[in-house]
Amino acid sequence: MPALIEEGRAKVNLSLRVVGRRADGYHDLESVVAFADCADRLTLEPGGELKLTTTGPLAAACGDTADNLVFKAAQLLTDAVPNLKLGAFALDKVLPVAAGIGGGSADAAAALRLLARLNDLSLDDPRLQKVALATGADVPVCLFSRACDMTGVGEQLLPLALPSMPCVMVNPRVPVATKDVFQELGLRNGELLVGATSVLRAPAWPEEGGSIADWVDVLETVANDLEEPALRIEPVIGEVLEALRGSAGVKLARMSGSGATCFAIYGSPADTHAAAEKIRRDHPGWWVHAGTLS
Repeated sequence: MPALIEEGRAKVNLSLRVVGRRADGYHDLESVVAFADCADRLTLEPGGELKLTTTGPLAAACGDTADNLVFKAAQLLTDAVPNLKLGAFALDKVLPVAAGIGGGSADAAAALRLLARLNDLSLDDPRLQKVALATGADVPVCLFSRACDMTGVGEQLLPLALPSMPCVMVNPRVPVATKDVFQELGLRNGELLVGATSVLRAPAWPEEGGSIADWVDVLETVANDLEEPALRIEPVIGEVLEALRGSAGVKLARMSGSGATCFAIYGSPADTHAAAEKIRRDHPGWWVHAGTLS
């Protein structure tokens, strides 16, 4: 059987509200999630025992194979599905690690899609959904890799009709651990940040056919609640935001997820590429991607 290939597209949080912290320690969120046109590539050679090798410019940042979310997702699915057919995974790693764009989650989701194809499983299979959430909070949204409003701890997904948005993504090549950012946020178990009144006043997202301007107008009314605690941990995030917000043609710029990757939305591809080139010149050590979100 020929090798199977899937892409793990970068996830971008256009907004991120922390609703509160549950009694069990998990955080309830609401986030508008889009996906970028940059991705890791995961290949599966069917047959034999489970293996994982990593290559690519950022392979060294992946750490031990046993800790990789691709390996974790495959092992959990093996426990959930009797006689699951496996094989050898090869990951071409190009997305920054611990960067707030779900690189590891996207890779794990790609692994689940590959194993689903190999074993004739539907992506709606409850076992696949359960394994995705058990692997990581961002894995369910990355499983389908389509724009949505994500709520709960990441398991509730409402599809959204997002236009194609020209964007620049920038990471200063400084890893930021999600657990450290939530610790800095400092919520106690059972503490809420969003009350009933806030929920009633929550913005209505534009319907199908909404323009970039429509989306920017609404997104400006919400923020990323993790931006301030992340800035306290890694002040360089402020430099990234300053570079993006100072670029010509920018419509909206903020941090994605728990950082340190930040993004900016522009009105045209020309503005996007001009901004990316300037940032690359001014900060040659940063990771910069110019493309689209959708």
